[in-house]
Amino acid sequence: MAERAVIFGTSGTELSLEERSFFAETQPWGFILFSRNIDTPDQVRTLCADLRAAVGRHAPILIDQEGGRVARLRPPHWLGWEPVRNLADGLPDEIAVMQALRFRYRTIAAELTELGIDVNCVPLLDVPQPNAHPIIGDRALGWTAAEVALRGREAAAGLLEGGVLPVIKHLPGHGRALHDSHEDLPRVSARIEDLRATDFLPFLAMRDAALGMTAHITYDAIDPTACATLSPIAVRLIREEIGFDGLLMTDDISMKALTGPMAGRVEQALAAGCDLILHCNGEMAEMVEIASVAPHLSGEAVQRSDRALALRRSVDADPIALRKAHDALTGATVIQEVAAHG
Repeated sequence: MAERAVIFGTSGTELSLEERSFFAETQPWGFILFSRNIDTPDQVRTLCADLRAAVGRHAPILIDQEGGRVARLRPPHWLGWEPVRNLADGLPDEIAVMQALRFRYRTIAAELTELGIDVNCVPLLDVPQPNAHPIIGDRALGWTAAEVALRGREAAAGLLEGGVLPVIKHLPGHGRALHDSHEDLPRVSARIEDLRATDFLPFLAMRDAALGMTAHITYDAIDPTACATLSPIAVRLIREEIGFDGLLMTDDISMKALTGPMAGRVEQALAAGCDLILHCNGEMAEMVEIASVAPHLSGEAVQRSDRALALRRSVDADPIALRKAHDALTGATVIQEVAAHG
């Protein structure tokens, strides 16, 4: 059976009988984990194995493990990280920043693959702007489009070296948003010339990425009638002007930036040109509604999926050794985290 064009979350640290049956029947393309799904390393490994057993294949399992503010895996079982922009601002030059980022995400990849997680929703390529909502803030890779573009490629390379697929986000740029799309629909009024000169540039630089995620933001200069996730005009810009031809997933469609029934959100996003629906909260009633309208992956989306998943691979690595190399570059220390791992 072909995979359905959706990524689902799950409700807790163990897969329920209802979830097993539902996932076996609906065959989602993949799954995503959140803090509510995380307890111990053995528990996460078991959950990942059970999710894949439910669908009978090595389905992709995603997580948001940026480090810093956005980290589903935290000490004492996993390594802790300072916010990425604080790391970058504390280093003497761009070479040191890029080396540290490569080690940071290579180390994170090693921790993820030990658990069975093979997709990380990193790098965040949004360029921060003055007076914007702090939802991006210290998660940003830098202060300028050039910094974000260069550093985003290093972060992605570190993940790929560790066998984990990166996801560039949030296309075509979240840095100007005055609201958090988890809570409200942001509207960006910047001119298209300003978007092209700043916001689009990191995505243009990484248009060859295998996976990308849309922004739940309305851009007046692109399509004032719909947010990018639901806008055929915005998705066409992502595909044609930015040139991204990877597998394009929505941001979480259960966010409050979107309104109306889940089925309608799914239909609008797919009609706009998104390849995959991302639904994160694990609420069964919503997942049932989504599965009732989400089609199986088809056409170009299948080819994009095949290209992305071909990049997954098994890589043996020691996260502590990698972290020590990272800290030798940055002057940080991991004594407590090393003890926790040991």
